[in-house]
Amino acid sequence: MSQGYSPKDLVFDDKGRSKLINGISKIAKAVKSTLGPRGNTVLIESPEHTASITVTKDGVTVAKSISLIDPVENLAVKMMKQAADRTATSAGDGTTTAIVLTEAFVKSGTELITDDVNRTEVLRHIVDETKKISKTLKKKGQQVNGKKLKDVAIISANNDSEVGTNIADIYEKVGKGGIVTVEKSKTPDTHYEVTKGIQVKRGWSSHLFINDHKHDECILEDVKVLVADVEITNILQIENILKPIIQNGHKLLIIAPCSQNVINTLAANVMKNNLKLVNIPPPDFGYRQHELMNDIALSVDATYFSEKTGDDLSLINATDLGHCSKVIVGRDSTVVIKNDTSENQEAVEKRVAELWDAHENATRKDDKSFIEQRIASLTGGIGVVHVGGSTDIEQKELYDRVDDAVCAVKSALEEGILPGGGLTLYNIHKEYESKSYVEKDHTKKIAYAILASSLKAPLTQILENAGLDVNDIYKDVKGWMYGYDVKKNKYGYLMKLGVIDPVKVTRSALQNAVSVAVTILSTNAIVTMARSYESSED
Repeated sequence: MSQGYSPKDLVFDDKGRSKLINGISKIAKAVKSTLGPRGNTVLIESPEHTASITVTKDGVTVAKSISLIDPVENLAVKMMKQAADRTATSAGDGTTTAIVLTEAFVKSGTELITDDVNRTEVLRHIVDETKKISKTLKKKGQQVNGKKLKDVAIISANNDSEVGTNIADIYEKVGKGGIVTVEKSKTPDTHYEVTKGIQVKRGWSSHLFINDHKHDECILEDVKVLVADVEITNILQIENILKPIIQNGHKLLIIAPCSQNVINTLAANVMKNNLKLVNIPPPDFGYRQHELMNDIALSVDATYFSEKTGDDLSLINATDLGHCSKVIVGRDSTVVIKNDTSENQEAVEKRVAELWDAHENATRKDDKSFIEQRIASLTGGIGVVHVGGSTDIEQKELYDRVDDAVCAVKSALEEGILPGGGLTLYNIHKEYESKSYVEKDHTKKIAYAILASSLKAPLTQILENAGLDVNDIYKDVKGWMYGYDVKKNKYGYLMKLGVIDPVKVTRSALQNAVSVAVTILSTNAIVTMARSYESSED
């Protein structure tokens, strides 16, 4: 056998698509059971967690846990995960809806696109119509207020009113430009904190800087700030600024890498001479460190001395220092509370506009999240939800729900909200059902029929999970806003009842589902690595 030889298995036509559909059906059956207020939890064997178990109602967590033995079926699973991941990246929620829609499109397309039909034309029409639906969703979206924001949070937290209410409160406190993040708490309790300023994920370099021993923090008010990534190896490097600060009794925050000798000298002066200063190392690493240090310098109106630009720290003087109203330096993180009046507000606004452009172009969720944190630091507050739990399983399940709710609220603020429970897509399904009856063009007729059949899938699934039949519940229901609240077992205007979906979540789920479904429906040959075992047949 020649070096690098790697045999492949080939599967064609209906046999290949049949295996793909089997894979889709398996992952969808596990994921869609979680959809809606009456959805069920899924028990997952998870080596990453205590007792190797995870219990969750989060669709993307369920999807990520699934891998199948048959390589072709597993390709379908991987593609379904892509639809879920893309939706989570762009909207933060709606992963289950994306998977339900993908399965519906693939099954309906397989049934209606027969050999005598121009498959490519039908799929092109579906893509074109999806773009039109996305525009319709945006137009119909309504801006959110306090109560509606709370409703979005509660629904996305799987109808946990306490969690939803807390998240809505945090968003009100951090403001529109603020950011809310979710972290695992080190205690069993779930709590949140909000700060108006920059949060730097670095703490004091020596415990001798602590002046609040109850909380192990160094708290200083009316503080000068030095920002540099050039290592301070000798105290004489910053002599130009230290002298006037000591003479005038000012306070100083040094955000810079310092040698142990310099840290010891600074700490000794704090202890013996009662100097008011503290040092923290720069946050993060690599290019992210450079970006964050730039943001900090801009926020506090300091000159950033950087090794990358060849700056000489010995040339620093008092005018290069920034200023903030307060710093709270803990063991692991620092909060820099900015001045109420900022003299460089125009520069900050320009930087924020540039970051929003970068956010729009970013494709990875991590990159988007990093940019959002930078924007929040520059413009608004920072809210952190610390998720607790008495067991690892409980904490993981609650963390997933809180993370979904936080992301859903963010999406609602961006593009507005729609009636939830799948009602909006169900109403669009009725329009395509009518269009499919009267359309003369054969390929368009089939495309409309596929859309009509697929768009009702989320609402149908939510009702099925509650033991209800869509044909009974929606037999005489009319209107865009009027529907059935599964949780409260009553009819009404869903927005008023608090049954709400963010536009961005619904739109992203639909677009990503269609993208994956079209790829699968247009596949005619599948190439996989040859396995040495026989795959089991259902």
